[in-house]
Amino acid sequence: RVRVVEHQLISRRCGCGTTTGAAAPEGVTAPVQYGPRITAIVLYLYVGQFLSKKRTAQALAELFGTPLSAATVAGMAARAAAGLDGFLTEVGDRIAAAEVAGFDETGLRVAGKLHWVHCARTGRYTLITCHPKRGTKGIDAAGVLGRFGGVAVHDAWAPYDTYADVEHQLCCAHALRELAAVTDTAPADADWCWATQAADALVAVQKLVAEATAAGADAIDPDVLDTQVRLYRSAVRIGATQTSARTSKVMRKHNALARRLRDRQHDYLRFTTDWRIPPDNNGSERDIRMIKLRQKVSGCLRTLTGARQFCAIRSYLSTAAKHGRTFLDTLVMLAEGRPWMPETS
Repeated sequence: RVRVVEHQLISRRCGCGTTTGAAAPEGVTAPVQYGPRITAIVLYLYVGQFLSKKRTAQALAELFGTPLSAATVAGMAARAAAGLDGFLTEVGDRIAAAEVAGFDETGLRVAGKLHWVHCARTGRYTLITCHPKRGTKGIDAAGVLGRFGGVAVHDAWAPYDTYADVEHQLCCAHALRELAAVTDTAPADADWCWATQAADALVAVQKLVAEATAAGADAIDPDVLDTQVRLYRSAVRIGATQTSARTSKVMRKHNALARRLRDRQHDYLRFTTDWRIPPDNNGSERDIRMIKLRQKVSGCLRTLTGARQFCAIRSYLSTAAKHGRTFLDTLVMLAEGRPWMPETS
């Protein structure tokens, strides 16, 4: 139920001519305004559950009997995002200082044009930004990878490799999907396919690491690991030879995959020697998938400013969720002007 609170600010004029007036309570900044809980509910529906501004306003009117406009929803989001500057700076600093971080990007329709959402994340923090460019300009604008000195987990998209000061872990999940596509094009009567052997070896290596980690072991049996690595390497070498003619677009694509798997074997298998590193970039994909879901539910965003505000609040919510916080409570704190901040430890 909506509760209306009236504050009466009394002023009195002293005989000496001085007028003294009462100060407004903390958080009261306008003659008439919505309170922090209503604001938090609006942000929860708009950013947390991906309703459009119009549908968010309609939901508030029907659920609470509080009619408001889509412009009011936009204003609440703008004020909330403006209050996150310190939070975003802190999160960016912590990701940049991390030993391992994931990076990814995805397209988003903004103002009728394709823009790019960039994600930098760890298991504790998420930073999501929006930029018109997909490449290094967009990555640099996020302000993390350019000063990152750990292991960057990402797919094999070329711009990530231009950051030479970091070590790279290429996503095995992406590689497995590419290998599956090669297997699907193999002749039905073929007894053996290089892509199938390479994929089986990659899966086996990941299983070895997962089992050793679960058992609390210090290392994997080197003979067992070497067997799978040899199967992987022999398969991709054969694949590179079989497709070297590159007589068609598909064969050129398969040849590029085989050569990448061969030449960057260490970047694909880095997780076998450093167990801090995940073998895939699924965490980044999960964090950034929410942006795609928002586009499916409510369509594109109308302005780049609005898209950046949306991404800022999503960064806040995603990071809070990783620390066990609920969306509504953290949004109330943000609406009250005291955004939640992760502890230093």
